Amino acid sequence: MVLGYARVSVESQNLDRQLDQLKQSGCERIFQEKATGTKKDRPELDKLLDHIRPGDVIIVCELTRLSRSTKDLFQLVDQIEKKGANIKSLREAWMDTTTPHGKLMFTVFAGISQFERDLISQRTREGLSSARARGRKGGRPGKPKTAIEMALKLYDSKDYSITEITKMTGVSKTSLYRFINARVKLVQLSTHGF
Repeated sequence: MVLGYARVSVESQNLDRQLDQLKQSGCERIFQEKATGTKKDRPELDKLLDHIRPGDVIIVCELTRLSRSTKDLFQLVDQIEKKGANIKSLREAWMDTTTPHGKLMFTVFAGISQFERDLISQRTREGLSSARARGRKGGRPGKPKTAIEMALKLYDSKDYSITEITKMTGVSKTSLYRFINARVKLVQLSTHGF
């Protein structure tokens, strides 16, 4: 079965152009939605992915209608291929996994994208290692000791909620709980004689 997917970003936009192109391309069923591409929640795309059967071909007018990012595109294509289906873009002629050339091109682009991610990761690790060698630590600067001590005193008083304590001291909930748990563990270790 030939399935189509059409999407526009806002309610006021019109799907007609995409629907016409998908119908002309032989789509037997078209899933359409009006949702921004940055949203992970796209119910019609989810329905399309659930509907796919081996041998199906999914057609989109252009890849920007399908995916939010390159990484998202590769994940979607992988999902489609695992179900035994193919994908084709009308605008990006290289994106056509129904042909050996299209599969090769997609594999090359996927490889380049993975290579780029690996290089970024490697450079990040090298930069952190270099900074550590110079005595610098990564991450966010810690809260002043006085703010942490104040947060713990307020917590111990039992007069304030966690939300109130975080607002007054600027210590995040996560940090506050981490310090509370560390203190509890320290007390447990000292009472057990470790």
